[in-house]
Amino acid sequence: MEKATPVIQIDHLNKFFSVDNNFFTKGKRTVKAVNNVTLTINKGEIMGLAGESGSGKTTLARVVLNLTKPTGGTVLINDRDLSKASNAEKKRIRKEVAVVFQDPASNLNPRDTVEGSIIRPLIIHGMSMTEAKTKAVEALYAVKMDKRYLYSYPHQLSGGQLQRIAIARALAVNPQIMILDEPTSALDISVQAQILNLLLDLQERHRLTYLVITHDLNVLRYISDRITIMYLGKIVECGPTDVICSEPMHPYTQALMAASPILNPHLRSREKRIMKGEPGSLIDLPKGCNFHPRCPFATTRCENSEPDMRYVASDHRVCCHLADNVAEAYDLNAK
Repeated sequence: MEKATPVIQIDHLNKFFSVDNNFFTKGKRTVKAVNNVTLTINKGEIMGLAGESGSGKTTLARVVLNLTKPTGGTVLINDRDLSKASNAEKKRIRKEVAVVFQDPASNLNPRDTVEGSIIRPLIIHGMSMTEAKTKAVEALYAVKMDKRYLYSYPHQLSGGQLQRIAIARALAVNPQIMILDEPTSALDISVQAQILNLLLDLQERHRLTYLVITHDLNVLRYISDRITIMYLGKIVECGPTDVICSEPMHPYTQALMAASPILNPHLRSREKRIMKGEPGSLIDLPKGCNFHPRCPFATTRCENSEPDMRYVASDHRVCCHLADNVAEAYDLNAK
């Protein structure tokens, strides 16, 4: 078996923000958007990252992209720390990592043609205009669009076409890693399937590594090799897709699965546990386990003691005092 080669190594990463209090309170408070996150993504792997809004997914991606500086911890891209690299080295590393942002319509210049949107990053990375134009055509063909779209403007294209253009723009720089933020959220179901199949085809053809950020667990079921679940800035569970989807050990993961449409008819008889309450605040984090105010299994220990992340299998981690009991209850519910 081929040994896994890490391409993204995140070690005890923190990203905190200071915010001013409102009229009724004094001083500043701290938003712990990413809190002690450790994660490794291997070459050729598709890692899914899921959680509710405010869980820290996009902030984590922004730190990996060096769009925002970490408060603590490290992020290595192919064993290089982007935050400590020289400007020349940063430029080389950034060419290896491409991003497809959520809602391509708002991330493409409405006054620029498709060609202009694709070639601009290439020219920034030092490619000649002639080479860049050739590369733009190749990128369009790669996403199953022909060169007649080069001179179209964003308002002339459908949502699916815009997403293909965004993927083409990212692909044109020949990246090793692509970060995809909600790649299908603004698309119809039929178009979602087309985009996911396209991403899988590109990943296999170009040996790409993906970090896919989404609310939709069915997307991750279909596309990812592993899934990482975040809640209030922390990773609560991480493991192979089939294990996370069929045998989740954290109650938050179980609740997310329950909230997701069940496509497998054999699992539809399973009782759904709907989460109580609203997601907590990243400013006023609860004592103990972050999830305990919403957890149906919470004990006094959960309210007072923060759980450690632990391995329950060689490739499965969970951050829960009661993981074994929670998993057993989930299995009984499935029978």
